[in-house]
Amino acid sequence: MEIGVIGYVFIIIAIARLFAEIFEHLGYPGFLGEISAGLLLGAFLTSMPREELNLLAELGIFFLMMYAGLELTPEEVHLGGKKSLPLYILTYALMTFITLPFTDYTISHENLIVGSILSVASAPIVLRLSRFFGGDFLHIALSYAVISEIGALVSLYLLVNFEVYHLTYFGLLVELLKDGLFLGVLLGINYFLNVKHKVLIIRALRNLKSDEAVFGLVMILATSIALASEMIGLHFSIGAFIVGLLLHSDLMGTKQYKRVHTIISGVTYGIFAPIFFAWRGINFETEFSVEVVYFFILVYIIRLLLTMGFTWNKDIRKTIVRASGIASFGVLGLLVGELGYEYGVLSQHLYALASLASILGMFVSTTLGRVLSPKNS
Repeated sequence: MEIGVIGYVFIIIAIARLFAEIFEHLGYPGFLGEISAGLLLGAFLTSMPREELNLLAELGIFFLMMYAGLELTPEEVHLGGKKSLPLYILTYALMTFITLPFTDYTISHENLIVGSILSVASAPIVLRLSRFFGGDFLHIALSYAVISEIGALVSLYLLVNFEVYHLTYFGLLVELLKDGLFLGVLLGINYFLNVKHKVLIIRALRNLKSDEAVFGLVMILATSIALASEMIGLHFSIGAFIVGLLLHSDLMGTKQYKRVHTIISGVTYGIFAPIFFAWRGINFETEFSVEVVYFFILVYIIRLLLTMGFTWNKDIRKTIVRASGIASFGVLGLLVGELGYEYGVLSQHLYALASLASILGMFVSTTLGRVLSPKNS
């Protein structure tokens, strides 16, 4: 009997949410359960409508990035970035360096892509462990997660343009300047509105009587900027994140911000996020070998020690928990690896290696945070 797209969506959401609830009871973030559900479903759902489900999964990353933006303000990103940006640059450089044995000790686009994947932090895990970080550290951790996720997507798309579409070095520079200008203009508009027209915007939003009207306006803005982001060569999810970043409570007013936050949270984690996380599990490909496991252990230890050096606290357990949040890898690493493999800029071996590191990193980081946190002492 043919199930149809709706049938597959129902099965994926139902199983993913069931696993999420089980993982939550075990003390792990629910999205790890949703990924695990995808790993299981991938072995049984062999005749899925892949194009339609992939589209829904892309909507998942759209809403997840917008929700991540809602959790921050431009000022918080600026303050947290003073410490997290140098840490990210150093981490990216080290992760790229240790991949050299897999490319005969020559720097290639593969090293840069895998290095970006291995440098990613998971915003959901950072938020899950936030109560153990302290308010002074959360902005740094979230800023690192955002910078690393955007950095991974930008690195992938620039290298795809360079390797697949044969962009020249001058063309690459033009792309970087264009992307920087796009982001700068959006943040500049946000600053101008926040200074000059904040009261007018808050009053206009108050006149909207229904949550549906507010959500509709937000979606028009979000899809427009996401489309513009895609048109200039950035991933659409970067535009979605920028929209979330711009829609902070200072600009919208506390009441309207709460309305938007509640709606976006419900749509994201109730529908699209489970599909996105499960889809990453369904598409997961790796290879198990002693070499790959040793590589992951080396990568994780380096990231943990490096982050501990940047976030040192007199309480050693708190320092490790903080470091585990930033060294948590991330689901976006799976997406970047998958896209890199599809575009042909990442070999199957390195794709498998980066995918396994992303999965293991999320589980190890969450376990460390759970075991060493004060709540479990």
